[in-house]
Amino acid sequence: MPSEIKVPSAGESITSAVISTWHKANGDRVQPGDLLVTIDTDKVSTELTAEAAGTLQIGAQPGEEVQIGAVIGHILEGGAAPAPAAAPAAPAAPATPAPVVEAKPAPAPVEEKPAPAAAPAPKVELTVLPKAPEPAAPVVHDATGRVTRKKMTPLRRKIATHLVNAQHTAAILTTFNEVDMTEIMELRKRLQDNFVARHGVKLGFMSFFVKAVVEALKAVPAVNARIEGDEIITHHYYDIGVAVGTERGLVVPVLRDCEAKGFAAIEKDIIGYAQKAKEGRIAIEDLQGGVFTISNGGVYGSLLSTPILNPPQSAILGMHAIQQRPVAVNGKVEIRPMMYLALSYDHRLIDGKEAVTFLLRIKDCIEQPARLLVEA
Repeated sequence: MPSEIKVPSAGESITSAVISTWHKANGDRVQPGDLLVTIDTDKVSTELTAEAAGTLQIGAQPGEEVQIGAVIGHILEGGAAPAPAAAPAAPAAPATPAPVVEAKPAPAPVEEKPAPAAAPAPKVELTVLPKAPEPAAPVVHDATGRVTRKKMTPLRRKIATHLVNAQHTAAILTTFNEVDMTEIMELRKRLQDNFVARHGVKLGFMSFFVKAVVEALKAVPAVNARIEGDEIITHHYYDIGVAVGTERGLVVPVLRDCEAKGFAAIEKDIIGYAQKAKEGRIAIEDLQGGVFTISNGGVYGSLLSTPILNPPQSAILGMHAIQQRPVAVNGKVEIRPMMYLALSYDHRLIDGKEAVTFLLRIKDCIEQPARLLVEA
């Protein structure tokens, strides 16, 4: 029996994927564990490996969009065996009509023999997918050369749809505040050497914000909830998603049980995910189950933005660039390192008072970081 190559489930709300790359050619012999194909969703790339030995039959081509659970190819177990058997069959054919001295008739039977010998060929058609579409059209330049035109890739279309759906299915509102980063920067400077010596990683800003978010979620449980149908599902755990930029787009791996982790463990998790993202090894399991997301546009120089919700979550925190600005401190104007914060939230579930209270709680934790008990 041929072994089916199926598109695996890719998590919440994902119904289709795009074939990215086949790492083996059609008809190649494969062994269990061999890397076969990479498929993309709007959240993650997934690599599928062979589960049996045999001959690979590809049923869906790169660029093709396929449904979750669809069969995109087969491994014909033992399918490679008939191929060598067919080779000797060709010379054997002339052996039967050996008494016939004429050389001309010999090619005719030889030409016709491979057709019956290719008995596995019908098995090759056991795919439930349509034939692969034509390759994507190249970039088209207009007559003046001033503009170019090309089709969106299926992956980019999926990302666009995902973002639009987020806007259409929630009542998104954003509230803003700013935070003075003076104390947190001085604390990091004082503790950095000991922290690195003890834990082997640097103490970054993100771990402070993760811990501050946990404290804010505890203070305002409404933010740690989501709408499902006509029910409100409240979470009693603190798995926080942290947006990580990659060459192919943004992914949001989830830091588990942040309430129980210290700063060092959080920093190590972030570094680990960043490395996996860089190498394209983020798994769908790494992206599932988050209750809240933090996005740091400041690493790209963003001064202020309104982040989009990461469904089915109900809120997301946007961090931004730290900028030296004049602010009033105890009645005097001082230059301080300031950061704008933005909290986008689903107004169907979270009231304005709760959103503002949540953001102020984060501000308080960041401006008084000693309260967060740094491991150093």
